[in-house]
Amino acid sequence: MPALAPAVDEAPPGLIGLLARHSRSAALQIDAATSVAALQAAAQHIDQTVRHLQTAGIRVERIARLVGELHARLFARLWALQAPPALARSACLLVMGSEGRGEQLLKTDQDNALLLPDELPAGITPEAVARLTQDFSAALAQLGYPPCPGGVMLSRAPWCQPLSAFKAALQSWVMGGTPEGLLNLAVFFDARCVAGDPALLQAARAHLGCLLGGQDAWLARFAAPADQFSEPAHWFTQLAQLAHWAHLGPQREEPAIDLKKLGLFPLVHGVRALALQHGLTETGTAARLQALAEAGVLETTFARDLTEALHLLMGLRLAHQLRALAAGQAPGNTVQPAALSTRERQTLQDALGLVRRWRAWLRLHFRLDTL
Repeated sequence: MPALAPAVDEAPPGLIGLLARHSRSAALQIDAATSVAALQAAAQHIDQTVRHLQTAGIRVERIARLVGELHARLFARLWALQAPPALARSACLLVMGSEGRGEQLLKTDQDNALLLPDELPAGITPEAVARLTQDFSAALAQLGYPPCPGGVMLSRAPWCQPLSAFKAALQSWVMGGTPEGLLNLAVFFDARCVAGDPALLQAARAHLGCLLGGQDAWLARFAAPADQFSEPAHWFTQLAQLAHWAHLGPQREEPAIDLKKLGLFPLVHGVRALALQHGLTETGTAARLQALAEAGVLETTFARDLTEALHLLMGLRLAHQLRALAAGQAPGNTVQPAALSTRERQTLQDALGLVRRWRAWLRLHFRLDTL
């Protein structure tokens, strides 16, 4: 599959130096922050770093890794500024979704949670925790992370609970089998601890693993959304012909492509379902693919191709979103293929063709046609 960005796996020294300089500068700014306003400047610095690195040709997975580390550092610093030390040590602050997987590039909605010890530290009341979580969510919004429309934030139930209560919530999500429960489990399975006691997350994960032992029918229902979005009829033929559309006049309607629905989501969620089925602890999609290949679940070549498709789609979306921001528009996931370069269209066609093959593999593996 052709690469979307210049190959920088073995990055030239100049690019490595650029990456290191931006990383060090942003990290120092975060660590020195003593207020939300100072962290806001650091958050803007991270966004500028993404633009600089993408323009310089740094591979998208390297950018995502750096952004994930910097965002985690920023969240931890904000938490340290706001939370009482005893609670900051004993609770577990989680990021989830693409942030938890280390695949976030530009800021999106908040996806976070707080696992509490079953006994709060002396002097910390449930009411104080509730006020703290509201303040934390408001501060994140000030830093450029808008509230989650679905309420997946530590300031909203059920995302701030003592460990025992959260284990009960996990059980209800598994046993209930409702769409909301399945969505909550998908969000939680990508969780990563960025501050506090990681043992709380480990205990919750272990409990989920016990709940899912032998639950093949449940796992099939969990995996099914990965195959819910399909391309319009003759879509691939139309995409291949786009190079000639510029000569057909503005009256020719072209199919808009949602990079998330048709590409990223089927990849990410299908891999997530397999990771859940096989008890993997990795959170990133690429790391999960590698672990699945090492376990013999996927052929090594297939896992490698899927990883490349993931990064190609992430790179395309980032380039599209940065162009939208530069034009004063809101960044989104939908692109008009005719606006892409010939090379971008070819790599998009290759990546989505592989996702199509991946969805067929999932249908056979989880027997989705029998649901």
